[in-house]
Amino acid sequence: MLADTTVWAVVGLSENTSRVAYSIAGYLRAHGKRAIPVHPSKPVVAGEQGYATLSDIPFPVDVVDLFVRSELVGPVVDEAIGIRAGGIWMQLGVRDVDAAARAQAAGLPVVMDTCPRMEAPRLIGWRG
Repeated sequence: MLADTTVWAVVGLSENTSRVAYSIAGYLRAHGKRAIPVHPSKPVVAGEQGYATLSDIPFPVDVVDLFVRSELVGPVVDEAIGIRAGGIWMQLGVRDVDAAARAQAAGLPVVMDTCPRMEAPRLIGWRG
């Protein structure tokens, strides 16, 4: 799911540089990905206009990357299914087995409870 994607909707990404979502979005951008902020405040982060919800994004999304508490995942995954996102990535500590099953039943690949920065060096050789 890492190598063949371009647009990542990063749910929970804000302008707060001390948050993990901010550093992971930077990592994705450093490797040619477009990291779209999805946050109620609709921030512009690294030149990318943010959106309050996935449904507000006016172009296709390859991966929905979730930086939200596990109990908030279900509705976001349902929205990702609704916009026909290409896949779901739940970050470290983020788990919702039922939401993952719904996404998989809809044909979306799901990664749960891990981080692209941890997986990319092992899977496709990205560093740094």
